[in-house]
Amino acid sequence: MKNQTAIYILKKIGQLALTILVLSILVFLVSRLAPGDPLRAYYGESVEKMSVQQLDHARERLGLNDSLPVQYIRWAADALHGDFGISYIYKQPAAQVVADVYQNTLLLAGVSFLLIFVLGLLLAIFCVRHEGRAVDRMICKIGVAANSIPEFFVALILILLFSVTLGILPQSGAHALGGGETLRHLVLPVSAIVISHLWYCAYLMRNKLSDEVRKEYILLCKVKGLTQNQIIYRHCLRNIMPAVVSIMAIFLPHLLGGAYVVEMVFSYPGLGELGVESAQYHDYNMLMLISLITGAAVVLANMIAQVINEKLDPRIKYEEIREGQS
Repeated sequence: MKNQTAIYILKKIGQLALTILVLSILVFLVSRLAPGDPLRAYYGESVEKMSVQQLDHARERLGLNDSLPVQYIRWAADALHGDFGISYIYKQPAAQVVADVYQNTLLLAGVSFLLIFVLGLLLAIFCVRHEGRAVDRMICKIGVAANSIPEFFVALILILLFSVTLGILPQSGAHALGGGETLRHLVLPVSAIVISHLWYCAYLMRNKLSDEVRKEYILLCKVKGLTQNQIIYRHCLRNIMPAVVSIMAIFLPHLLGGAYVVEMVFSYPGLGELGVESAQYHDYNMLMLISLITGAAVVLANMIAQVINEKLDPRIKYEEIREGQS
């Protein structure tokens, strides 16, 4: 059994490594083949005054004259040692630039994720308890409408209402973690993400819970005299929790995408703002690092969700181990 578990763990690590490898190759090729000149990001307007010899020397200095395979192999070898290259825009190691702002994105995405999970689950329970009634239909219509509005438009409306008109909340920036103003700077960005994505998760949870309350064992629970709350909280929620965890894992890429968009609208210093900057100015090393961080976060979240599901339902792990043996 220990050998089977070890093989299972190695398989997961191999999947993570392979995913990151494929992602790095794709991002590398797309970024290098995209039109534009990275020298402009590094040297600014002065690049237009450079002679042909100076341009060639600059490209040689940044390693841009080598073939794409050579450039990728050199980058990958350095990345394995923790060196992700220098940012062309900030003229300092890309890892250092990311280290200065990643906490802002982590806080924004973490708070939004927690709120969407809790509020989505509560909303799903409320809708199932009142399924088919006017309040359920109204919530469904409002949820679909809110989910259809892009994050940037929701963010602009919030800025117009609470920053421009009422003047009670800041419309841009983010104070350092732990500062007294941190919460105020988070309110609007988090609200924009939650409003745009809450119904996506709540609707999926609602459907799972609605299917669960229609199963045959629920009738037996009612015969035993259990109340609706007891049935939902003691039995139904426990049974659908693996599905809920999977829903939240699938939702993570949507959340990160929404967070990156919201960061741009609110000028919130984080990975999203850096990513757009690096793509706009062809800051290859920064773009590679941010893409790998995002991809690794999504893959790890799915793996963690699977581990949680296996704890909730050990049959999932045993079935996967058997599949690996066959």
